[in-house]
Amino acid sequence: MAPATFPGGPQLFQLSPAVAHLNHGSYGAVPLPVSRVQRRLQTELHADPDAFFLAVPDRLATARGRIAAQLDTDHEAIAFVANATEAANLALDALDLKDDDEILVTDHGYGTVVAAAARRARLNTVVLDPALPDEDAIRKAVLAAVTPRTTVALLDHISSPTARVIAGPRLLVDLAERGVTTVVDGAHALGMLAQPLAGRPDFWFGNLHKWGYAPPGSAVLAVAPAHRGRVSPPVPSWEDHRGYPRAVEYRATADYTGWLAAPEGLDLIARLGAHRVRTHNSALAAYGAELLARIPGVTPLPTDDALAMRALRLPSGMARTRDEAAALMNEIAARLRCRVLIWPWADGGGIRISGQLYNRPQEYERLAAGVRALLDGR
Repeated sequence: MAPATFPGGPQLFQLSPAVAHLNHGSYGAVPLPVSRVQRRLQTELHADPDAFFLAVPDRLATARGRIAAQLDTDHEAIAFVANATEAANLALDALDLKDDDEILVTDHGYGTVVAAAARRARLNTVVLDPALPDEDAIRKAVLAAVTPRTTVALLDHISSPTARVIAGPRLLVDLAERGVTTVVDGAHALGMLAQPLAGRPDFWFGNLHKWGYAPPGSAVLAVAPAHRGRVSPPVPSWEDHRGYPRAVEYRATADYTGWLAAPEGLDLIARLGAHRVRTHNSALAAYGAELLARIPGVTPLPTDDALAMRALRLPSGMARTRDEAAALMNEIAARLRCRVLIWPWADGGGIRISGQLYNRPQEYERLAAGVRALLDGR
């Protein structure tokens, strides 16, 4: 049975109703209450720039404290950053990597984050079959790849293309016991999972602008106490003497209004009922995946029921390269007026959909009918 539309959910956003926005996981969307707060901050900035910028460091600390409380950590553990890729570079730069050190990654890792690791050390890439049955099977595959040279493990909390939980709490503990420093890409975790920092990795970073309803360009980096003194700011500033996290956050006359408004997104989730929001979003994504799985040749991948994203393999021979995946994604957008992610894989790629408060069951029905017709025509 199709899930019900979240009461008032579509009205919280300013998305075009002419398009089925089923790809929240890529760019997110900002609810109107959060946009209104950011606009008020922009008005304040333009009314008195001196007063605004002089107060920025302390106001960022207050905003950071509100987010830290939702992450069940202290406000000195996290720093605002622009996105997960920036955070990955800051984390990797804080590690004292030697020439023979090895960074363990998986072939599900996000491209720019993996590229950041490749610039700093030799990679040991774990090939994970997208069809591995559960999180424990993933854990065993990752641990089996650890070598005596493995110094760092850079792992997705939730993989972007395949929507799999990889860096679960038990795996992080196992890696720590083997002396491996853990760096977790939590781009999709904040706002989707109840306990994003479970397992207490050495470094963790997550976007606020995806599932946390913050304005674009909002993310946080969380660092364990032992590593904070080695995190260098991306640019020199007048806050350098303060150290982490203030020195990392301060960028002179940057636009801080998104970061200052970011806590409003998590507060909105709390007001709506975090469990209610997550349950609804996951149910919608599951419904969409069920419809797509009825199409001949489309196969659902194993998943965690708590996630609001679902991934399915497309028929063999489709979306094998980035160009092929982009072409199919653009065709679905143009012909079906549906936004989805198509991800490439060597023998045939896949499709990823998301569930969010603004989505309606009819949008997934439209997508499934359109994809069936599109595949039948090939």
